[in-house]
Amino acid sequence: PAGAAAAPLPEEDCMKLNPSFVGIALSSLLAIDLWASKRLGVCAGEGSAWGSARPLMKVIEVSGHGIPWVLGTFYGLWHTDSSAAREVLLNLLFALLLDLVMVSVVKGLVKRPRPTHNKMDMFVTISVDKYSFPSGHATRAALVCRFVLRHLVLAVPLRVLVVLWALIVSISRVMLGRHNMTDVLFGLLLGYALYGVVEHCWLSPATAPALFALW
Repeated sequence: PAGAAAAPLPEEDCMKLNPSFVGIALSSLLAIDLWASKRLGVCAGEGSAWGSARPLMKVIEVSGHGIPWVLGTFYGLWHTDSSAAREVLLNLLFALLLDLVMVSVVKGLVKRPRPTHNKMDMFVTISVDKYSFPSGHATRAALVCRFVLRHLVLAVPLRVLVVLWALIVSISRVMLGRHNMTDVLFGLLLGYALYGVVEHCWLSPATAPALFALW
């Protein structure tokens, strides 16, 4: 009826008409992230700018995948006779499993879709791998890099190669179109932090005798 008060706008519409500074900043950062990630996805397809390098990028992708790392660690545990090596490998296995669980939980909570220019031809995926945030490869690369540098005695050139591997694996995620830049950056931070958890919960014959008795 005439003269009746206008119905209030839905809350979400009010927010769009009156966005907060934080909302504007986050939307702008997200837009920049999506734009830059698409521009850097130079190996996302065979017809991309660096499409010929895609097979090499996919080899790098496999080198940072969780399954080869977990299977390789199990193999090392099965064949080693050194108690010191067994302790390091058990903790590496713990680190890898912690990484897989944490990345899966965060992906399941955030549920950010992968970039639209990504081709879903990834090596061995599970249900949460349809989500993008964070990059499990970047998380694993940072975690393994810190672990190896801390617990293996390596010459300086090899230490540099380990760091370069972690960086190349992380960068390849954006180049292949698998992830946005923020997925990779958060993944690196998460992997760096997870290493601190592994060190704090370090497994040894004194702290976990039953576990070591199995090996």
